[in-house]
Amino acid sequence: MTLIDAHMHIPRLSTVKPAWADWANRFGTPGWRDMFDGDGDPIPMRIDALLDFEGVDRALLFCEYSPRATGIQTIDDNLAIRDHNPDRFRLVANVNPHLHHPIGEELERQLNLGAVALKLHPVHGAFFPADPEVRPVYHICAERGIPVIVHSGVSSFPGARSSCGDPQLLLDVIEDFPEINFVFAHGGRGWWYETAAFLALAKSNVWLDLSGLPPRKLPDYYAHFDLVRLAGKWIFGTDWPGVPGIRKNAAALAQIGLPDAVLQGVYGGNAAKVFAGLDI
Repeated sequence: MTLIDAHMHIPRLSTVKPAWADWANRFGTPGWRDMFDGDGDPIPMRIDALLDFEGVDRALLFCEYSPRATGIQTIDDNLAIRDHNPDRFRLVANVNPHLHHPIGEELERQLNLGAVALKLHPVHGAFFPADPEVRPVYHICAERGIPVIVHSGVSSFPGARSSCGDPQLLLDVIEDFPEINFVFAHGGRGWWYETAAFLALAKSNVWLDLSGLPPRKLPDYYAHFDLVRLAGKWIFGTDWPGVPGIRKNAAALAQIGLPDAVLQGVYGGNAAKVFAGLDI
């Protein structure tokens, strides 16, 4: 089955805060640091070879402008990885209303670099996703057919504001922009699994990415829902490097009893519906 990792972080290590490296060391793939040179810059050839070994056909590369939590991971720093193998790698934009003004101009710049989606991180940026300062990006995404990924759930990074991660904070936006596909990253991790799952089933334009969630625990996290039906709205992602292994997570996902057709959607088919240009 085609495998798309729809949630990866590969920053220049000199641009992130120490807490980011601590997180990667604590939860990350063994040997993740080998993907970077002595200065902490990613080595595109090694990353490409890693994903080849892990069986990943396509990958979405996240950037993040969150100086109060994880640091600055610019989209420009991901260009070399994308350009090394544009068949495998796609860019995801990120904007922060506390940094980017006018926020729409920065989003347009990043989309013009080739980003296929926008990621908002209200928890690390300490803003509410329906704030009027953020609304211009939804109009741009609606006009250009760009999906929006939103961090949903808590975060342990110093400086984070987990109160901004409640999925229901985005409800008005979801209803105001039905033409936008919204992806709740981490599926409501922490206190909001049920909220995120309910919205995914109730709204045709809401999806859940599984990054940061151990596959064997998914039946527990979503115990009050029909798991097969809910899995029809799941998108595979790992939050690399904060994962034991991409192949390991994919294999573990296959052990929770999903029908092959549903599993195929989780591995890649659903992402191909949401993110344009994945060509699977």
